[in-house]
Amino acid sequence: MNKKKPKYTIWQNVQYMLYMAWTNKVYSVIILCVVESILKIFSSLTGILITPTILRCVEERAPLSRLFMTIFVFTVMLVIWSGLAAYVECANLFGGRADIRRTLMQMVMRKNCTTSYPNLEDQNVLWYRRQAEKAVRGVSEAVEGVWNALSDILRNTGGFFIYLWMLTAVDPVIVLVTMITAVLGYVVNRYAKRWRYQHKDEVADYELKTWYILRRSQDIKLAKDLRIFGMENWLKDVYASVMTLYKGYFFRRERLYLITDIVNVILAFLRNGIAYGYLIYMVLVHNLPISEFLLYFAAVGGFTTWIGGILDAFGILHEQSIDLSIMREYLEMPEIFWSETEGEKKKKLPTLKESCSLELRGVSFRYPGAEEDTIHELDLVIPPGEKLAIVGMNGAGKTTLIKLLCGFYNPTEGEVLYNGIDIRNYDRREYYSLFAAVFQKFSILETTLAENVAQTDEAIDMERVKRCIEKAGLTSKVESLPNGYQTYIGKKVFLDGVDLSGGEMQRLMLARALYKDAPILVLDEPTAALDPISENDIYQRYNEMTESHTSVYISHRLASTRFCDRIIYMKKGRIAESGTHEELLQAGGGYAHLYEVQSKYYREEMADE
Repeated sequence: MNKKKPKYTIWQNVQYMLYMAWTNKVYSVIILCVVESILKIFSSLTGILITPTILRCVEERAPLSRLFMTIFVFTVMLVIWSGLAAYVECANLFGGRADIRRTLMQMVMRKNCTTSYPNLEDQNVLWYRRQAEKAVRGVSEAVEGVWNALSDILRNTGGFFIYLWMLTAVDPVIVLVTMITAVLGYVVNRYAKRWRYQHKDEVADYELKTWYILRRSQDIKLAKDLRIFGMENWLKDVYASVMTLYKGYFFRRERLYLITDIVNVILAFLRNGIAYGYLIYMVLVHNLPISEFLLYFAAVGGFTTWIGGILDAFGILHEQSIDLSIMREYLEMPEIFWSETEGEKKKKLPTLKESCSLELRGVSFRYPGAEEDTIHELDLVIPPGEKLAIVGMNGAGKTTLIKLLCGFYNPTEGEVLYNGIDIRNYDRREYYSLFAAVFQKFSILETTLAENVAQTDEAIDMERVKRCIEKAGLTSKVESLPNGYQTYIGKKVFLDGVDLSGGEMQRLMLARALYKDAPILVLDEPTAALDPISENDIYQRYNEMTESHTSVYISHRLASTRFCDRIIYMKKGRIAESGTHEELLQAGGGYAHLYEVQSKYYREEMADE
């Protein structure tokens, strides 16, 4: 857990939420908080007065009609106050509070989707993101819960002063004892709640692990491994070890709660004993009516409740303020890319129809926390329209090079140039629009196939979708689906959804990249899940797919690189060799060796067949 002191105070966070209500024109949130507090005070007062009032009528030998009328009036009042309070509480739950939470949730989601790529690998940033997501997750979390806390503070403060006025007729010692025991009870309960709050990350860790194990055990992708490798008992042991730690936490928590309850019982016994003794003395010695005895004794208990309520509400508000502060700090967290050119005049990107050249000049890159560079003093020029292949062993820096070209990272040293200008001078979001890509890890939305290709649900050009599907070699599969291009992908959201194979999914992602029609196409092993025949089918049309595009392609199958204008062979973060397929074979270097190894493998496989 991040131990840094919150940036914003309770009052500043309350002001922020009031500002959110005002700017979103949800004025009802503030009004309903006040109204709900008043209604609950009236309901409490009615409840405390009903029994003493009825008893007073009996003591005064009032007519039966008056007694019934008193009962009827108080009953109606209780129904009215309780009904209105319930209605207002319901209106609060589904009204403005939800609108404000939805607004803040959208702000958090927008931050998640647009934050600079390096932040996604920064554990400190990721901690802030998880806390911000938690703050907007549900009605009991900080963004909505803060309104309940404010309402409770208003209600308990109002009740406190009203009951304090009612107890002015009682000995001040009784009031003082009530206040002292209430504060002591709050301190004890606060300690228990604070202990639980301080261990919430521990609980979250246990819950995350148990949820992960349960989810993975139900994952269809692991079903075969679970059965073939007999992983059932191993998963059970892992789950049991986590649950053992989880139970240990619950034992510690319940032991603390038991001690807290014992202290509360002692304090209640002390407070009620003194109050009972004093009020009984007033009845016996000073002829205090029984109705007033009940009223004052109930007022003592109510007064304790109001004091504890005020202290509890401020404690809850304090905890929620911490969560709100973390959420605000996450939303306001400076961006590596967006803020670096703030105040400077950004250069306008050329239109997509203009030529696009990329260059790395003296580029070195080291991942945060790494001991050495992944890319070393690399120089590379990619002229407009060139088809460039990047090959090399695992760990050679191929994917890192792609990320630098795409602008996901800034180089540690050197420059990445677009049309001769350092990409730091461009708006990075605009720069991203120049690229269409298929990465090794890609995202898929459980919506229609056409929407996945177009990446929108509005104004989809179906003819263009079909052309891209055909270029990716997926037409026959799509036409065999029950609803064609309107078939839902995945089975988690829609019952009639379908699952595509790994190769089919990669073809779909290739069609998505083609649909964007960006001037630079990046393919990071787009055929890794395809068999050699299907892969050859894709690359037979490679020139057509990348016509008029600058394209960069990473592959481990060197036979596919012969379609490219140029191939660079990377080794330990440097360009070891560069040339065409034939030139590199003739050079007899690392590329030629890898090609020979792969060719020999395929020749042996064909001979066996």
